[in-house]
Amino acid sequence: MYYLKMLCLCGCCWALRPRYKRLVDNIFPEDPEDGLVKANMEKLTFFALSAPEKLDRIAAYLSERLTRELNRHRYGYVCIAMEAMEQLLLACHCQSINLLVESFLSTLRLLLEADKPHLHILATNSFVKFANIEEDTPSYHRSYDFFVSRFSEMCHSEHEDLDVQNRIRVSGIRGLQGVVRKTVDDELQVNIWEPRHMEQIVPALLVNLQQHTHLEAKLTFLSESPAEQTEVCFRELLGRAAYGHINNAIRPVLMHLDSHRLWEGRSFAVQCFQIIMYSIQSQHSHLVIQQLLGHLDANSRSPASVRAGIVEVLSEAAVIEATGSVGPTVLEVFNTLLRQLRQSVDYQLTGYYDNAGKRRTTSREEKTLQDAVIKTIGSFANTLPIYQRSEVMLFIMGKIPVPGIYPALGSPNGSRMIQVMLLKSLLQVSERYESSNLLTALPSSFLEPLLSFTLMEDPEIRLLVLSILTSLIDRFFLRVHSVMFDVSVLELKEDRCSRQDNLFIRKHAQRLYRHVYLTCKEESSGRGHYQALITLLAVLSVELANEEVVVDLIRLVLALQVQRECLSVFNRCGVHAVCAAFINLLSQLGPPPPLHQHVTQVIETRQRDAPHLLPEDVFCELQVDESCLFVQSKICDALTGSSYSAHSERFNTPYTPQLTDEDRLSKRKSIGDVISLQIDMDTQYCPDKPQTEQITFETLKNAIEDRGGVEEEERRKRMLLVEKFQTAPFEEIAAHCGARTSLLQTKLDQVFDLIIRPPPSPSGNSPPRSTPLYEMKFPDLCVY
Repeated sequence: MYYLKMLCLCGCCWALRPRYKRLVDNIFPEDPEDGLVKANMEKLTFFALSAPEKLDRIAAYLSERLTRELNRHRYGYVCIAMEAMEQLLLACHCQSINLLVESFLSTLRLLLEADKPHLHILATNSFVKFANIEEDTPSYHRSYDFFVSRFSEMCHSEHEDLDVQNRIRVSGIRGLQGVVRKTVDDELQVNIWEPRHMEQIVPALLVNLQQHTHLEAKLTFLSESPAEQTEVCFRELLGRAAYGHINNAIRPVLMHLDSHRLWEGRSFAVQCFQIIMYSIQSQHSHLVIQQLLGHLDANSRSPASVRAGIVEVLSEAAVIEATGSVGPTVLEVFNTLLRQLRQSVDYQLTGYYDNAGKRRTTSREEKTLQDAVIKTIGSFANTLPIYQRSEVMLFIMGKIPVPGIYPALGSPNGSRMIQVMLLKSLLQVSERYESSNLLTALPSSFLEPLLSFTLMEDPEIRLLVLSILTSLIDRFFLRVHSVMFDVSVLELKEDRCSRQDNLFIRKHAQRLYRHVYLTCKEESSGRGHYQALITLLAVLSVELANEEVVVDLIRLVLALQVQRECLSVFNRCGVHAVCAAFINLLSQLGPPPPLHQHVTQVIETRQRDAPHLLPEDVFCELQVDESCLFVQSKICDALTGSSYSAHSERFNTPYTPQLTDEDRLSKRKSIGDVISLQIDMDTQYCPDKPQTEQITFETLKNAIEDRGGVEEEERRKRMLLVEKFQTAPFEEIAAHCGARTSLLQTKLDQVFDLIIRPPPSPSGNSPPRSTPLYEMKFPDLCVY
């Protein structure tokens, strides 16, 4: 009887409960495995839409039921309650959704705070559905700080079960993705781009991106990978970043790579920044570059492997960016890289990368860094327009210690290393340089200091300069690796030189020829130098092809093959190989057929009797026969009757390099002697030309100063002379100077005698000497 009374009382009380509670209670089945009662759920949804003012109460009661079931560990009913709340959210996505959200978010907090992984996954899935709902009205009081922190923590899950760990991490990543979607476009919400949030989100994503190789090897049976979900989330996060948010998003990446020492591996750092560069908006790319440059400066006292890793990332980022600009401070980019290059050289010389001298480094490590910096300089330069590349080359040239122009930096060895590094950087920039005219590519302010390096004794520096010159002059990429060029495979166009190129020839051609001549005579030149010289001469003849240039180049080659210097066998063979390869190419570029016949005949003779004079083989004993040389008279005859006839008189003037201030500043003892030599065709190689005595710099020098004895004797005489001038009476000094003046006048008379000597007559008899020019009497009417 008591049981029936209690049952009736409960029934009456249940009937007196509010309708929304009864509707909520009805959606729960007796057995949780049956799932949500759909018919009753439809009634609850209809009621909520009909009476939206009840939504907050419905949500609060659903949250109360869920909490009660959670405390009783009845997780089936917990899932049913969450499903009901999700359906209400999807149905009430208009203005009334704010009435549901607070209860919904508080319920999710309860689930995320529980110690059950499946509840964490359940809450995350519900949050993602909520994040995908577009709201029509703003909310002023929501906070997602807890969700950012909790989802980030889930991304670091270390659950003992790898399957569970994988699913928790994926849920955490999806939760962060939902937070970003929900907040990034709503100015009234919490600013997700603040450093305190980015410092949680970004490392959580990077950890999963970093460990995906280890996890995927063990979880190949799983359908969903944390790495794949992480990359999707990371790309979406960066893609939504505005201009002012880039730095906050990149800074945690740099901190993570530092703290976990991930620069040294390079592969992950490069992969990470590839994702960044491809995801952000293209107009913001230079901000990433600036962040990396600043980080490189901040790590200038770090190990070489760390610096090399940052530089490698910079290089890859520059290739991806490639939009024609690296930001408003282009030269600052190269200034930073060149500064790192200089610091690396200093570290390599001292053996330490800190001021205290405690942290050691090796030449191999620093060399790896230097190669990475040079590669990066080339990568950056390739992203720039042509006019900016010219500025960059001038900027780099201004950093190189040039002999006699810029002072040396530090020790001689340090200056030499800096020169090599910066010239390699110039070569990287010049390799893809394309200019419409050579006046732009090689201005005087750049060409003069560059050519000064061809006078240096270091063979590596000279080879780099030759390669740079070839790259800048060769605008059509005609570089051929074969030593004997075949013009037919070059597909040349018969375009005449432009006006700018003609101006360049008139202004700089003689300087170029002189440096080529001097470089050929270097004792320390190797196979690479002669190959580079062949290529440079070939490019000059192709790019600047006109009659005057061809004639001058032929004069240069004829002067080179008459070797009066004491060169080694290899160097003499190398010079003759350069002459053969160049003349062979030149004969194919348009001169009359007789020239080609003469060249072919000489080359065939060399192939038969003197193969060591050809580029294919230069390691033999040198015996130069007259038939193996190119004859000047035959070349003149071959060019007669063609457009080259107007320049035929130039062949009678042997090529002679001129002494310049640049050569005097080179501080090399052998340069003055090399330049002073008067290069001419020997009579035995030019039988048609009469032999005459030539006036050379040596003749003038010997006429003025009679140098004899050894250096010790000269030094003793100088000391006696100084002592005499310091102690002797004035009358004795005056008498001595008068005697020297008479001797000088006698020597000058001898020089004038040679100058006014008339040319020999064809008959071979010399006419009587005429009156010296300085003794001739002119009528007064001829004197003005």
